Amino acid sequence: MLVGAGMFVLCSCTSQGSQQKEVVTDSVSVSQVDPVIETIMSRRSIRKYKPKAVEREKMQTIVECGINAPNGMNKQSWEVRVVDNPEFINGLTEIFKKENPKAAERPGFQNMFNNAPTVVFIANDPAYDMSQIDCGLLGENMILSAWSMGIGSCCLGGPVRFMKSPAAAEYMKQLGFSEGYELLYAIAFGYPDEMPAAKPREVSKVKFVD
Repeated sequence: MLVGAGMFVLCSCTSQGSQQKEVVTDSVSVSQVDPVIETIMSRRSIRKYKPKAVEREKMQTIVECGINAPNGMNKQSWEVRVVDNPEFINGLTEIFKKENPKAAERPGFQNMFNNAPTVVFIANDPAYDMSQIDCGLLGENMILSAWSMGIGSCCLGGPVRFMKSPAAAEYMKQLGFSEGYELLYAIAFGYPDEMPAAKPREVSKVKFVD
């Protein structure tokens, strides 16, 4: 059911961005196959971005694909904040650099979100024990719909740890999550400035039980 729902959402959110990709794995070539499968198999985590911001119209589509993900009992136990304001991103990065001076020494470092121009922050409701799963499904829908439009992304955990520290409290306040919700993870979005090779997956971990 989850796979079917995810494919339905992606079909409605897919654009021309994925139609020219070709993906070959050890077992199958998915070029010229179903666009949903092609998008999933060609997706890569992007850690280098072009400075061009992602258009808000496209981010709106990406977010809508996210909130149409499957979720337990339709609780929709997530909250999403989209940040494309350079003052927010750069101001937070300056505080991050003071707390983590070695991080700024990395070649090409501009901001703490892999230099992405747009960051999505996702919070969950811990009162619901499946909330983190729902937020994960939401994020995957966003990531795949973005890739179908030629927009790269990368899930981020490290910046979230920092944002939960006292040093970043003012920026957390600006996100305005509802009382009781907790920042779970962030996703960087932007136009890719790299195309990493696929990393191998351990197919042996998958078994069919008769």
